[in-house]
Amino acid sequence: MFYIGFFSGIVIIGLFLTFIFPRMLFSVNESKYDFDQTAEILSESVKTNDWRMPHQYDLQQIMANNGFEVKPVKVFSICKPDIAVQILKTDNDRHIASMMPCRVAIYEKSDGKTYISRINAGMFAKLLVGKASMVMADAGVGSETILKSVIKS
Repeated sequence: MFYIGFFSGIVIIGLFLTFIFPRMLFSVNESKYDFDQTAEILSESVKTNDWRMPHQYDLQQIMANNGFEVKPVKVFSICKPDIAVQILKTDNDRHIASMMPCRVAIYEKSDGKTYISRINAGMFAKLLVGKASMVMADAGVGSETILKSVIKS
């Protein structure tokens, strides 16, 4: 009986990690606006909320330059320096820099609607410990505040 329960537990955990957990790590919402308006309003919201946008990637254009055609996709790298420095100044947390700055993707689907996706920073924060967990949670709250202006309720 023990082995059946043990094996069942392993199967259930495996199914959770395979099918449910990956979807929990990302948040996706429909935008209230079309693609161009969403990009414009998001850019303004970053400034209004005192964040920075060091880079913006037009993946549709990058793919076109390489001979591929895709629907509109832009990725915004957004950053709040006073939050980021808390991670970057310590040796124990600096490895998290691979997740920095926060990324927000805006893309259009075949249905013609525009969507916003990003890592679920709140969920990711729960996987971390100590200062890194608190900083990631703060970054998540800040980025969600920025996105409120474009997310369809």
